[in-house]
Amino acid sequence: MSDMSQVTPKNPVLSASGYADGGEGSCYADAPAALVSGCQRGDRDAQRRLYELHHERIYRLAVRMVGLQEADDVTQQVFLQVLRKIGQFSGQSQLATWLYRVAVNECLQYLRRNGRHRLILLEHDPVDRFAGNTQQSEHAELLDRSLQRLEPDLRAMFLLREVENLSYREIASALDVSEGTVASRLNRARRLLRQYLVELGWENGDERGSEEASERPRFHVIAR
Repeated sequence: MSDMSQVTPKNPVLSASGYADGGEGSCYADAPAALVSGCQRGDRDAQRRLYELHHERIYRLAVRMVGLQEADDVTQQVFLQVLRKIGQFSGQSQLATWLYRVAVNECLQYLRRNGRHRLILLEHDPVDRFAGNTQQSEHAELLDRSLQRLEPDLRAMFLLREVENLSYREIASALDVSEGTVASRLNRARRLLRQYLVELGWENGDERGSEEASERPRFHVIAR
């Protein structure tokens, strides 16, 4: 298969429940094992359903890993890889965790090919800018800029934890590292983020008030 457009439209319209229009009656709804089995058999309906269920989270990750301009292409490439490798999925982890592994690997490969240290400025991205609150909007922008200064592997781990809300165990499974490694790298990522935020002019003393709040800068994310 050379193009995900053969499986599903590039930007399907999802309902509030997360299903594509007309998809609630799919035989693959809420049945991950059947979905995986269908994809492994090459069933186009199953492939389409897999994309519809998971493309938003993969796109959201890609935006902050490779930048908004390249996120669509990288997301499509991720799902091409997923369909090629779906036979390797053993079910020992959750499907979403395995998808994150494929996505992170694809993003890191892209950055290695195209310059892993380049700064990716997001003119428009899936961050809730809290319209009407200028200070919070400015803080969100500073956090984005600081995040782009992290090494890609640290950025991926931070995003999986703070944006995608994966547990340490799930991150360890997705990135094929130990939970101890996850903890130490997340601590390093947070320390670096605080340093970069200060360098960019972050003022958190009057608003944050607590050490915990300043230690765990968070994203407020909306769906694509």
